[in-house]
Amino acid sequence: MTTTPVVHALGDLAHGRAHAADAACACAPPEVLADRPDGTVVRSGPVVAKAHAPDTETPALAARLALAARPGLSGTLLPPLPAPDGAPRTVAGRAVSLWPYGEPVDPADPDAAPWEEAAALLARLHRTPPPHPLPPMRGPVKAARAVARMCEARPADPDLAPVLAAWEGLPRWARGESPPPEHRGGFLCHGDLHLGQLVRHPARPGAWLLIDIDDAGLGDPAWDLARPAAWYAAGLLAPEVWLRFLGAYRAAGGPAVRADGDPWPELDVVARALTVQTAALALAKSAAEERRPDEVEQSMIDACARIASLPPELAAGHAS
Repeated sequence: MTTTPVVHALGDLAHGRAHAADAACACAPPEVLADRPDGTVVRSGPVVAKAHAPDTETPALAARLALAARPGLSGTLLPPLPAPDGAPRTVAGRAVSLWPYGEPVDPADPDAAPWEEAAALLARLHRTPPPHPLPPMRGPVKAARAVARMCEARPADPDLAPVLAAWEGLPRWARGESPPPEHRGGFLCHGDLHLGQLVRHPARPGAWLLIDIDDAGLGDPAWDLARPAAWYAAGLLAPEVWLRFLGAYRAAGGPAVRADGDPWPELDVVARALTVQTAALALAKSAAEERRPDEVEQSMIDACARIASLPPELAAGHAS
């Protein structure tokens, strides 16, 4: 986890950007929104400061920030704020970016979750021609890191067998070991879509926008549909919700799946990859907390066991 000085420095940056230095200050103390190895996020009023992961590549981050700042994507991605004059661009050696605060999805009101809005935003992003050179979308890399984290947390644990078997049954591109098939690559992708990646800005009744561009880039747009597809396949997302999401994506002209009919030829591999990623993180997290996986986590582990039990010709049926 990050150190207190990093949190304090981010709070100072956000506070300094929120209002003029000579203005009377009645601001509430900065609020830590996230503090993880892959990102620390601190809010001061209307401004959020983020310290990116220590291994963030500066040119790749610059390209992703430029993407979010493009006027043509202003209704799709939350644009970053320019840093205040003289503000450091790094904190403790970590790249920092500044953002307007947006109101997140309310986890206490699942019925109001903006599934259709998320689908429409993804379709719009996927249809946008890449405006400048961008790095690959990092979804497969994140899946590979989750598996590595699981193996490190539970060395030689037999409970890992079904997850590893499901992982090894994926094609190399889905494991981050090679580019996606040519006909599936080259689309603008978010790279890590879930409901925590949507905010309203300005706060209600503002429009929903996608946030967190750390994994954005070029790749297979089906990856952005993979998490809800995996949840649906594992029984964690109600069929009617999945159909609303998929229908809204298709209605908006999203290119990740065919316009009608069975979407699983395009979604099978990526849904299996996200199932493995989720199960791997569940096993790593439960090991760190010295507990057994909870019911939801176990459902994803069980899904890996079902994937691993598929005959090879079925498991690889859509692996190209």
